[in-house]
Amino acid sequence: MNSRIEHLQSVLAPVREEIVNHPLYGALSDINGLNAFMGCHVFAVWDFMSLLKSLQRHLTCVEVPWIPVGSPETRYLINEIVIGEESDVDQNGNRMSHFELYLSAMRQSGADTSSIENLLLQVKSGKNILSLISEMAVDDGIKNFLRFTFDIAGSGKPHLIASVFTFGREDLIPGMFMSMVDELNNLNAGAFSTFKYYLERHIEVDGDHHSHLAMQMVNELCGDDDVLWREAEEAAAESLRMRKGLWDAALNAVNSTQQVLQFSK
Repeated sequence: MNSRIEHLQSVLAPVREEIVNHPLYGALSDINGLNAFMGCHVFAVWDFMSLLKSLQRHLTCVEVPWIPVGSPETRYLINEIVIGEESDVDQNGNRMSHFELYLSAMRQSGADTSSIENLLLQVKSGKNILSLISEMAVDDGIKNFLRFTFDIAGSGKPHLIASVFTFGREDLIPGMFMSMVDELNNLNAGAFSTFKYYLERHIEVDGDHHSHLAMQMVNELCGDDDVLWREAEEAAAESLRMRKGLWDAALNAVNSTQQVLQFSK
């Protein structure tokens, strides 16, 4: 592995560990809690695609007439990732994006999709995304996470976008979470079978093959420029801090479901 990539990963390790060991995972114990988690996490699944499309816009040609843009190697890397993220398959072989697969999982388990679906409707109407984020009735941790994503996506700096995409969104799912989902799926007549498939697919594709491609992309974009590497490191670190804030918001949502249950007893 490239020494600069290894250095960046070592710098990010402490905050990454905070996320992997977040108390959120220990708080997830029933179907209501997991659904509350999904209602928060879905925003990260969605805005990930905007980071990806921003990279595609910067690193390949999406205009007509077409002209060659950038490095052929980088074009290959980003286009392969786009195919896998935007046009994967569900457990029945139907083509869909990972975001659409996640929504399908939420509907199967009975999670509330109204917040994300309302945001998508507003986006389709042409409203400014940052204004929409400010108006959302969700935890500030979700808002801050989304603001950071779209600030980076609109920065016009591919090395920052690629770094956040690669190191701010890499596999952060501990084994205990997978075991918990499997157990809740068995206890609830397969209510989380699609979510389980999503997680397995995410680890198989995003956590392995795509992560290596993405690291190559960061290396290509930063090259031997110390300034670019330092900026990439700072952006990735801030992205992980925003992710921790998102997990804090999810923990609040999960704890709220427990409080409602205690009050109703």
